[in-house]
Amino acid sequence: MAGVIRNEDFSLNDEQEALRDTFASFFTKECSTTRVRAAEPLGFDAQLWERLVELGATSMGVPDKLGGDGADLLDLVLVAEEYGRALAPVPFIETTVAGRLLASTVDEQSRPWLDALLAGRHVITVALHDTPAGQRQLVPAGAVCDAVLALDASTLVLLAEPDPPPPVANQACAPLAWWATDGEHTTRLALAEGADARAHFGRARSEWKLLTAAALVGLADAVLSRAVDHAKNRVAFGVPIGSFQAVSHPLVDVLAGIESARRLVRKAAWFADNEPAEAARLVSMGWVHATEVATQAVRVGLHVHGGIGFTMESDIQLFFRRAKGWATIAGDPRRELQSLAAILIDEGGR
Repeated sequence: MAGVIRNEDFSLNDEQEALRDTFASFFTKECSTTRVRAAEPLGFDAQLWERLVELGATSMGVPDKLGGDGADLLDLVLVAEEYGRALAPVPFIETTVAGRLLASTVDEQSRPWLDALLAGRHVITVALHDTPAGQRQLVPAGAVCDAVLALDASTLVLLAEPDPPPPVANQACAPLAWWATDGEHTTRLALAEGADARAHFGRARSEWKLLTAAALVGLADAVLSRAVDHAKNRVAFGVPIGSFQAVSHPLVDVLAGIESARRLVRKAAWFADNEPAEAARLVSMGWVHATEVATQAVRVGLHVHGGIGFTMESDIQLFFRRAKGWATIAGDPRRELQSLAAILIDEGGR
């Protein structure tokens, strides 16, 4: 019965609230928008990353028996939301997903890489696309990483180079870079083969979408807070502009979207940990909904701020560019609707 009740109740317990508050306080103190701007265009702040490693961010999602903290996906979702709220220029999501993937396939050869990730000595990321052999792809955190986990045909591999490739300019100022799975690499380790490799890769890609969806929820919430404050303080015709329905109604719509996306993402995280067979459609739904909500939030936030919202001096543009950019790193989010349709059709045929 407890499992059934928890299945329908996604409120946070005391430990989860404490975890969320800890990282919220950390990002509030350490990651101002001034720091976000200073990290552009690469989108990586080495000192902030070092502080986050000290807080245990790189070891959170790895099982206790392998030296991690054994956090579940819901815990990681809570941290990712605060990371997104702050627009933190650090590879938290990529390293978290890579750590969990590496832990699930670890052997004698790859164990030193996992230990280095846990200690914060290496940044390891995940290539998100199942590309044909020889075709390069843009990899998140690929410009600041020490190694990449990728699917090469039917083999899950770890690729490493002494120096990462150059960053690729993008509107989100994310540290993207081109990587290819073929050719010569300084280090190339095979982690899994065949169906096992594809299962591990699919789970990692799903976790990246889940955590990025949470980050987009946090981003949207931060934009809404700024827009509401502006609507309260900006006066036109002798009254705050928030008293006008043309301003207040879109803000309420954004709030409703954020709350629904937050609940959907948390529900997907709970199912991924407890009933993984049912999680695929929820993760897909959460990803699509979060990308739409974040886009709506930054659009409304920008218009509420009026002309100043369109300037580079405004913080809103920082959120606007990342909402657009983060949502497309894994490809056009609208294509996820095709994946969701396939999942629902498959479930209907069982």
